[in-house]
Amino acid sequence: MAPHTLLLAAPRGFCAGVDRAVLIVDKALEAFGSPVYVRHEIVHNTHVVESLRRKGAVFVEDETEVPEGAVIVFSAHGSPPEAFENSQKLDHTLIDATCPLVTKVHQEARRYARDAMDIVMIGHAGHQEVIGTTGQARDRIHLVETAEDVDQLAFDDDEQVTYITQTTLSMDETADVVARLNQRFPGLKQPKSDDICYATQNRQDAVKQLATRCDLVLVVGSQTSSNSKRLVEVSQDRSVPAHLIDDASEIDESWLDGVGTVGLTSGASAPEVLVEEVIDWFKARGLTTVDTVMVVDEDVEFSMPANLARRLAEQRDAG
Repeated sequence: MAPHTLLLAAPRGFCAGVDRAVLIVDKALEAFGSPVYVRHEIVHNTHVVESLRRKGAVFVEDETEVPEGAVIVFSAHGSPPEAFENSQKLDHTLIDATCPLVTKVHQEARRYARDAMDIVMIGHAGHQEVIGTTGQARDRIHLVETAEDVDQLAFDDDEQVTYITQTTLSMDETADVVARLNQRFPGLKQPKSDDICYATQNRQDAVKQLATRCDLVLVVGSQTSSNSKRLVEVSQDRSVPAHLIDDASEIDESWLDGVGTVGLTSGASAPEVLVEEVIDWFKARGLTTVDTVMVVDEDVEFSMPANLARRLAEQRDAG
């Protein structure tokens, strides 16, 4: 039998940075025509990338693959300085879709480096955001993933030390590392403001609420999305089974045995249309109740990059 109740997490899905990045690629195609090249996946979601590819976006891993003079969009995750330098040498029309919250961390890293501080970055090795951020001050930034990693840092305990974080981690994920940093470095300089993305924390808080009321949690998102995978872990940490699915086709009906209430959410890079398809999948099997669990109402918006906004305005005026 189908579950009788589906609880929708709110907030879920696109954060302001992702919404802006996807819109930037759409608007760049409108303003410049196809092809528009995109450095790395614009966001970590298979469906979003494929949709933009069908519209004329061409995804590359390195800006040096892009023809001279072409239009290129840098992804929401942020890019190291040499990527900007390479695009400038190739005379690209560069549109920067880096999330403004990531840009803030980049600015902090450069400022700390100018002050000759050792910078500890809390994040996941190999993640695009971490690559972009560590590139801001390679000789000063030291990456750690766990509290144990703090003990392996090779500088003296009395040196000037500060820390920054990958924005897509939550305060829960970084708490142990920050506590260990404070223990080891009594003079640790605290960041002026919280580097954690509001959307990451809000979506995890929403799953915590779902887990108190559900027998199963489904998270819509891609395997390449670290924030989506973490939503699964948040539920599992509370002893509630959870699965990451790209879309409704990946639901295994055996997961629903004995399940009365299902919680449904989506990662920060998953479009709402995929959530709606999951809702329809359950309704087609007899689901009777769909309710929303509201944790916080998000109203954050980010503006378009100036060069893209200017191009669109010029076309409107000429049109």
